[in-house]
Amino acid sequence: MAKVAAKKVVAKKVENTVESTATVLTDVKHYSRQIWLAGLGAYAKAGKEGLGYVKGLVSAGEGIEREGKKLVTTQVEAANSQIDSVKQTVSSNVSSVKSKVEVQFDKIEKLFDRRVASALNRFGIPSRQDVDALSAKLDVLNALVARVAKTQ
Repeated sequence: MAKVAAKKVVAKKVENTVESTATVLTDVKHYSRQIWLAGLGAYAKAGKEGLGYVKGLVSAGEGIEREGKKLVTTQVEAANSQIDSVKQTVSSNVSSVKSKVEVQFDKIEKLFDRRVASALNRFGIPSRQDVDALSAKLDVLNALVARVAKTQ
C-alpha cells in the first residue's frame, strides 16, 4: 500500500509538473502573440502616421532654420555696427595724427627755411624779403623818374 500511495504522490507531482509546463507554454504563446500583434500595430500606425510625423519634423526644421537666419542676421548686423564704430574711431585717430604730423612738418619746414636763409645771407645772397624791399624802392624811384621826365 505504501507503494501505491507513493505512486499516487509521484503521479500527482508529474501531473502538476505537466500542468505547470502546459500553463507556461500557453502563457508564452499568449505573450508571443501579444508581442507579434503589438509589432503589427506599430507598423500599421507608423505607416499611417509616418507621413504626418515627417511633415511635423519638416515644419519644426523650417522653424529652426528661420530662427537661425534671424540669429545670424542679428549677429552680422552687430558685427557690422562694431566695424563701423571701429572705422570711425580709426578715422578720427588718423585725422588727429595727420593734423599733428602736418603741424610738425610745418615747423620743420619753417626751421629749414630759416636755416637756409641764414646760410644764404652768410654767403651774401639776399633773402626774398631783401629782394621785395629793393623792388619796392625801385618802384618808388621809377615813379619819381617818370614824374621828373614829364615835367621836363
